[in-house]
Parts: sequence; C-alpha cells; structure tokens
Amino acid sequence: MDRLFLDACVLFSAAYTTTSPLRKLWKIGGVALLASELVIEEARRNLAALRPDRLDDLRRLAGKLERVTAIVTTVPPEAKRLPDKDLPVLLAALAGGATHLLTVDKKHFGALFGKTVGPVVILPPGEYLRRRA
Repeated sequence: MDRLFLDACVLFSAAYTTTSPLRKLWKIGGVALLASELVIEEARRNLAALRPDRLDDLRRLAGKLERVTAIVTTVPPEAKRLPDKDLPVLLAALAGGATHLLTVDKKHFGALFGKTVGPVVILPPGEYLRRRA
C-alpha cells in the first residue's frame, strides 16, 4: 500500500477549489494519506490569507489524513541541500513511513523529483496520479 505524505502546497491546492485535480488523492483506494501538524498549519495559514471561505473544506480534508507526530533526526545526505523550513517536511515523511512525498514545490524539492530519499520517492502529485492511471 502506498503511503503518501502531502506537503502544505498539496493540501492548500486541494482545498482552494472543489475542482482541484488533487482531490483525486482522497478518492484513490489502497493508499494512506499522511501529513504533519506543521504542514497542515502552513496550508491553513496560506488558505486563511487567500481563501478563508475554504477553511472548512481544508479541515474536512485534513480530518482524513493520518497525522505524523514524530520526525527522524538523522538527515539523509540527499536532503542536506533543503532549506531549513522544508527539511522537517521530508523528515516527517520518513518518520511516518511514507512511500512517497508529494509536493509541487519545484524551487526547493525540484532537484529531488523522481528520486528516492531513504524509502521515500519525491514526486509532484500530478506525476504520482499519472503513474497510478
């Protein structure tokens, strides 16, 4: 079973509009969706600033996520180039036993797209959905 750790940008985009293609992630069978409180809070803050009318939907989507409360403390060599604000996202994905980290953050994670860090494959969510089709 795939265990998908969702970055804040994925949660934000899924909640921003009911027509977001990222909402398909919540409908896939045989996957677990994961996120940390840090990621959920970042999505909430960004949505509150731009689309406060969508916060209830974010709460509903987040309510279906498995919450990762721990992070690993050993930083894999591939992750040492990540900015300080993004490193906890990858470390939480690792701690949660994720098979994939889904993010649209090309600026910070782009160099890792398609690569495996520990057991976690880092992909844009659209690429994950195409591979599942």
